[in-house]
Amino acid sequence: MNEGDMLVIRVPASSANLGPGFDSVGLALNKYLTLEAEKSDHWEIIPESEELKVFPADENNYIVKVALLTAKRYETALPPCRVRVRSEIPLARGLGSSAAAIIAGIELADAAGELYLTREEKFKLAAEIEGHPDNVGPSLYGGLLIGTQENDEVHAISYYGLDFEVVAAIPRHELLTKDARNVLPKEMPFSKAVRAGSVGNVLIAALLSGDYRLAGKMMQKDLYHQPYRRNLVPFLEDLEKFALANGAFGVALSGAGPTAICCCEKGTGKQLLQKLMSFDPGMDYHLLQIDQQGSVVEWKSRVK
Repeated sequence: MNEGDMLVIRVPASSANLGPGFDSVGLALNKYLTLEAEKSDHWEIIPESEELKVFPADENNYIVKVALLTAKRYETALPPCRVRVRSEIPLARGLGSSAAAIIAGIELADAAGELYLTREEKFKLAAEIEGHPDNVGPSLYGGLLIGTQENDEVHAISYYGLDFEVVAAIPRHELLTKDARNVLPKEMPFSKAVRAGSVGNVLIAALLSGDYRLAGKMMQKDLYHQPYRRNLVPFLEDLEKFALANGAFGVALSGAGPTAICCCEKGTGKQLLQKLMSFDPGMDYHLLQIDQQGSVVEWKSRVK
């Protein structure tokens, strides 16, 4: 990393699960975490978004911790940086803010430390840190990602042919992932697990074949997590009915929640957005597109 050069990293948000794709399916969305880093004599994080001001401004910042962990894993000393950080991704809302931070940290270490990691190596490390592949994968690869993780193995397939829009209904309160995890059962009867798996299988087949109406039906038939998390997100049932009656083909809790995504045919998102704004004025609504690039890293010279 040369003096005067600026490293720019952009990482998209993600929506995981899509209903029955629990801990294995995720979608990249066009809200971004952006870093601008330049060499310094010490670590300094400069938050440019109000929400980020609560986090440490030195090497204890989570992004820096991930970067230092990555460099250590590959036995490289990472030069300290001054890093400006801004984010469009709301914290603790189910849109992958922590996963985006992990990918940003790995990309920072890879570029500033000249590690030259492959995307597969970045993905494996990110999934190891996060614990599952469905948020970090889309933030790294973009598009739709279907993945599985067991012990030190992680496998995933990305798909870039989806052609629909998403309206995110974002409550103004947080829901921590650990709280949403605590309401899930430890075990599931075999027959129920078979049904849950079959619903997830049809969801993927429907998405890949472009049968979005069928995909939407499968989102409603999830048995893995949404039935247990409805008490934490009491508006979800009414939102489902309202959105489906006003043009959405499917509604799903985004990640652990409390955000819900309303999926609709291309070109109908603005109309759905306008109608949803009357559902609950206490929430924020955003029309989003599927990000097809994943994380992007650029060098910009500041030397004239």
